[in-house]
Amino acid sequence: DEKRQDEKAEKLMLYLLHPFRKHGTWLLLWLQFRYATCPEVFMMLTGLLCSAIHGAALPIMCVVFGRMTDSFVQSGQQLNFTGMAPVAAQVHIKPTLACKYAYYFVGIGFGVLLFGTLQVMLFVLTATKQTMRIREKYFHAILHQQMAWFDTHPIGQLSTRLSDDINTINDGLGDKICIFVQFFCRFLTGIIIGFVFGWKLTLVILAVSPLLAGSAAVWSKILATLTSKELSAYAKAGAVAEEVLVAIRTVVAFNGQQKALQKYETNLVDAKNFGVKKAITTNVSLGLTQFFLFGTYALAFWYGTKLSFLKIVCLQVFYAVMIGSLSLGQGAPNLESIAKARGAAYSIYNTIDTPRPIDSSSKEGLKPDSVKGDIEFKNIYFKYPSRKDVKILQGMSLKVSHGKTVALVGASGCGKSTTIQLLQRFYDPDAGEVTLDGRDVRTLNVRWLRENMGIVSQEPILFGTTIAENIRYGREDATDEDIERAVREANAYDFISKLPDKLNTMVGERGAQLSGGQKQRIAIARALVKNPKILLLDEATSALDTQSESIVQAALDKARAGRTTIVIAHRLSTIRSADVIAGFQEGRVVEQGTHKELMIKKGIYYSLVMQQVLQQLSHKGLTCTGRKSKKKIKKRSKDKKVQCEKEMVPDVPFGRILALNKTEWPYLVVGTVASLVGGAVYPCVAILFSKIIGVFSEHDPEVKRQKTLMFSLLFLVIGVVSFFTNFLQGYMFGKSGEILTMRMRSQAFKAILRQDIGWFDDHNNAVGVLTTKLATDASLVKGVTGSRLGLATNTLCALGIAVIVAFIYCWQLTLLILACVPLLTGAHYVQMRAMRGHAFKDSSALEMSGKISTETVENIRTVVALTKEDVFFGKFKESLRKPYRSALCKAPIYGITFAFSQAIPYFVNASIFRFGSWLIAHCYTEFENVYLVFSVIVFSAMSVGQSSSLAPDFAKAKAAAGRILNLLAKIPVIDIYSEAGAKPTNFVGDIEFRDVHFSYPTRPNVKILQGLNVSVAQGQTLALVGGSGCGKSTSIQLLERFYNPASGQVFADRADTLSLNLAWLRSQLGLVSQEPILFDCSIAENIQYGDNSRVVSQQEVEEAARNANIHDFILNLPEKYSTRVGDKGTQLSGGQKQRIAIARALVRKPKVLLLDEATSALDTESEKIVQKALDAARQGRTCIVIAHRLTTIQNADIIAVIQNGQVAEQGTHSQLMAKQGVYYALVNAQQGTM
Repeated sequence: DEKRQDEKAEKLMLYLLHPFRKHGTWLLLWLQFRYATCPEVFMMLTGLLCSAIHGAALPIMCVVFGRMTDSFVQSGQQLNFTGMAPVAAQVHIKPTLACKYAYYFVGIGFGVLLFGTLQVMLFVLTATKQTMRIREKYFHAILHQQMAWFDTHPIGQLSTRLSDDINTINDGLGDKICIFVQFFCRFLTGIIIGFVFGWKLTLVILAVSPLLAGSAAVWSKILATLTSKELSAYAKAGAVAEEVLVAIRTVVAFNGQQKALQKYETNLVDAKNFGVKKAITTNVSLGLTQFFLFGTYALAFWYGTKLSFLKIVCLQVFYAVMIGSLSLGQGAPNLESIAKARGAAYSIYNTIDTPRPIDSSSKEGLKPDSVKGDIEFKNIYFKYPSRKDVKILQGMSLKVSHGKTVALVGASGCGKSTTIQLLQRFYDPDAGEVTLDGRDVRTLNVRWLRENMGIVSQEPILFGTTIAENIRYGREDATDEDIERAVREANAYDFISKLPDKLNTMVGERGAQLSGGQKQRIAIARALVKNPKILLLDEATSALDTQSESIVQAALDKARAGRTTIVIAHRLSTIRSADVIAGFQEGRVVEQGTHKELMIKKGIYYSLVMQQVLQQLSHKGLTCTGRKSKKKIKKRSKDKKVQCEKEMVPDVPFGRILALNKTEWPYLVVGTVASLVGGAVYPCVAILFSKIIGVFSEHDPEVKRQKTLMFSLLFLVIGVVSFFTNFLQGYMFGKSGEILTMRMRSQAFKAILRQDIGWFDDHNNAVGVLTTKLATDASLVKGVTGSRLGLATNTLCALGIAVIVAFIYCWQLTLLILACVPLLTGAHYVQMRAMRGHAFKDSSALEMSGKISTETVENIRTVVALTKEDVFFGKFKESLRKPYRSALCKAPIYGITFAFSQAIPYFVNASIFRFGSWLIAHCYTEFENVYLVFSVIVFSAMSVGQSSSLAPDFAKAKAAAGRILNLLAKIPVIDIYSEAGAKPTNFVGDIEFRDVHFSYPTRPNVKILQGLNVSVAQGQTLALVGGSGCGKSTSIQLLERFYNPASGQVFADRADTLSLNLAWLRSQLGLVSQEPILFDCSIAENIQYGDNSRVVSQQEVEEAARNANIHDFILNLPEKYSTRVGDKGTQLSGGQKQRIAIARALVRKPKVLLLDEATSALDTESEKIVQKALDAARQGRTCIVIAHRLTTIQNADIIAVIQNGQVAEQGTHSQLMAKQGVYYALVNAQQGTM
């Protein structure tokens, strides 16, 4: 129902906007409100009406003010004419008149209080609701895009747009609009009053209006363009930051912090340049506006004195039209927010409106009552949309009968995984068709199709929740019994039951708290609990250790019974029992049949099998390696018991924040001087105003003409000064502010990269949270320095001059006005405090939604395959509830404080003129002095009002500065930037673990290593063997110093690693991990990343690629080594990624080689060659190997079997086989599966 109402409201808005379609700019502005519902449209219209009435208040007061002034002028003329005053008469007349006018002022003040509250409250309420709706619709649109869209849109940019751009839209939907309308209606009312009371003077004043309107329009257009470009430029930098933080372990292992920082800073430069241009544009336009305004004043006064025979009319018209015209200038800054919102809305709405040919939220398509499971691929041609010049499938045809198991075999990159993706409708083929039960899958409902498939992929993705919830993603209505059954079938029950919280254990971000094998078994359980009609297994057991694999394989064999199953496996022994085995070559199925039939054919399959069998026979002993413990990434995640601690942000002194900008002091000094001069503008204008009023009481025409001409020219001079001070402020503060923003982002990113891995394991520092902070906090800090410093200087100067001048001319009235100052400033202070309390709450609450959106989009393929878009969309919506409720509560408070600050001046005016008339009546002062004191303080208060309207920005900026300074001050125990520690010149590579105990900081109760003692001498190979999660990968992480041991020591060349320089230590180690992460750049750049301490030549890159058996494949690509690999290497197959990762490690020429399941993702043919390359690379180097395929480590000098965090037995392969202990059992178990 709610969705239907939203759709109806959107259609209504688009219908209402139809007449505007010819006017592109206005249409874009109004389209910002396309997601407003009918009640919200009504609320906004009511808010606009209240704004209009509020806007009319000041010009109406001008009529009252004009009449009162005229009566004072007449009394002044009487004094001048007679030379003496009938004091008694004045005493009787003036107080009576003043009381009457004072009551008018009070009445108008109460009206402003009421309508001001309503206008802001209604707009903040509607903006909050619309912004939440836009966030939801944008995230919903992203979730339901087809995969081709993700291939061409960097993930990091999407997160930035969700946080930064939608916040910008929120500003443009909220109170800025009603305040602009308020000023605009003030302008209109002023003009109407002008025409009613004196059309001649009004026409003269309005003659300059086209210049004002034209400059505002041009500025708005330029600003929208610059804003859009600035946002796009930062989105690129945000994408870099996210890519680096997701792969933080790879970055740390290869000492890539400096390279990451340089790439981030390079992308920040464009954003900075656009920001500077934007600041200059804004201030130049404001300067021009003020120049035109003061020019108008000059013209109006010059002409107005010629109409002085109609004094009362002249004054009313002048004040009404002047204040009306001035309002255009005051309203202009609010257009900045609206223009920015237009720029941001364009890209956001563009994504929402993007057609989605493959849309899982669509209700269209057939939903057959039953699925038989007959699948057929008919003459399929396919190229990935992001790489249209690389042909993947070229006439592939394959038939899969229901209930049968078909295995796809072939070299890496031949199109096996692509076939599965076409069946899931991640993509549609370029030609040919995929059918299910005789129906083209394109005619079936997308969600229904995917719900009938269960998939287990090679690199399983788990989400940052409990084990039970991860399994329940397979089937929402799964009971605890169903989950337990699936867990037992997947052989995960034993390890889960040993965890403190069992099924309720948090797995961490991307499953980081678990080892690779544990994650794989949970992914299998997730697929089994679904009880799907079609089962897709993409290397489903590749990450399992020998003990687990045979049991899980049996479970999968059982699960396949009665289901249509498509299997991809490099370990061919696991698919011998398949009903059909299809051999792939160059994007086609070149042979198919049973194992026996294909062995007789002696084709592709036969050659692959023989390679694997020969490999086994040649390695009669087997080398085991515990599966790569993705514990390596283990602690990055959140433990359920770790409660979210609210980040305490201290109140940062203004001086400390200003010190961040100290290197830009020349800009700040010039800008501040310009602000100082600019601050004097309004007091000078006020003095001229009061002097002009005195001209009306002048009887001598010649003196009147001369004075008029002089004051008019002085107005022009003030206009020129105002233009130049605005330009200087814009350039100087814009430049210093953007340089500060860039530096803060850079320093914050550098500080993030400095932290140890344990810090990243804390769920408060998840990737989504950190990228949101980088996007918003650094840009907010400039809100405390630069332009705000200028505003403060401007305000102090204006108030200083005002108070001094006022005391000189009438100290009694000045004292009264100063007594009212606490009321004026108090109102602004309350308004600022009301906003400040919500600044931190909103930011921290939105960090949670940023975290959810980042996790979802990062793992979009898994989310889509599980058809859990709605679940994650629901979580995202839920995370928005808190900031939404907070904003709703904030609206009335903000409305009341805003209105109070607007109404106070009316009440103050009433008291000033009441007292002023008494002073005139009792001859304590002259009317001209009353007006001078009044004008000078009121005009200065205007400038104070402009400053305080920026209070919300200031509050948020201080909170952001506190968070950034906290981060910059944080120095980790394991500090990569520290120069401390020894750097031996003759490192050879002796490694020893001595009595090492260790628990991950996020799970201190789970002991991983419990007295590990193992050593390996220079040039030797140590193989670590054991079950999943026994601590094999943990030991590698301790050697890399991702963590420090709780007790015990790790030695390198008999030196405690804690005493060695951290960067130097890591430069001696070369790491190849089980799930390699590549960066979104060229293949050559990814290989060069292996050694960040120097420039790696193309020759070295190619040599490393040859050694890793990837060179020939690269040369066949259209752009060869310049080919981009895509986000996390998605444009490549698992085997291709693994080989590039191996080349990356080899190019480093490390003294110690760490191989953590380095060949697990390779097909048989590639594995044999790569294994030879690795064997050659190990010569003369110390090598620590973890591998589940025990055949790959038979030649290891030492094989250590780890159980319960200790070495259970160690020796050579033959020694351990003779012992017939744990290793012997592992070998026999694996031989049985082969």
